[in-house]
Amino acid sequence: MRIALFGYGKMGKVIEKIALERGHEITARVTRDEPKERFDLSNTDVVIEFSIPESAEENIRYCLDNDVPIVIGTTGWYDHLETLSSYCIDHEGAMLYATNFSLGVNIFFELNRQLAKIMSKFPDYKASLVETHHTEKLDAPSGTGITIAEDLIAHHNVYKSWENVKKSEITDENVLSIESLRLPKVPGTHEVLYESSVDKIEMIHTAHNREGFGLGSVLAAEWIVGKKGVFTMKDVLNF
Repeated sequence: MRIALFGYGKMGKVIEKIALERGHEITARVTRDEPKERFDLSNTDVVIEFSIPESAEENIRYCLDNDVPIVIGTTGWYDHLETLSSYCIDHEGAMLYATNFSLGVNIFFELNRQLAKIMSKFPDYKASLVETHHTEKLDAPSGTGITIAEDLIAHHNVYKSWENVKKSEITDENVLSIESLRLPKVPGTHEVLYESSVDKIEMIHTAHNREGFGLGSVLAAEWIVGKKGVFTMKDVLNF
């Protein structure tokens, strides 16, 4: 399979290494100094996009216009998701997006959805989320944290919205707390907590490195080739 990388930072280099190990070819490495317009995508099977939020919308449209499937790991562009999804369908293209491509995180997402359904039956347990990342991560909460919160809300009969504050600052029982911590040299960690007056249930995912994200994005790229439509990792993993 021939893959073009839109974004060649730390994640792009991890993806390249994994793709080459799996027998794929890299046809383009798009950066600020080497823009996508310099490359001929006619010999590319799929684009993996890990750039910046400001570039994602344009990159997605560019791939759809050139009839190249795109796997999007960049977050922060979801205000345009509905428009771009319609654009993809109208152009009979293929796009696959995820706030996190790690297989472990996507299993965590599924467990979170199932746990929320169970905990809806036990109102004495109050839910909260904590997401911890290194100080270089500027967005808060993380895209993964938002996905966890929105999934919990969708499957729990108490919570209607979330706020990026400590749980002690929440005054409305229908609002879910997401606490964001930014600390030096820490692994990305996401925690779902349910606490009552007698005990606490915790579910935690900790990323050891970027390899999991890279592998998941390459698996998604392998999966989407030949398909048409708008997809997520739930489709790839058949959840």
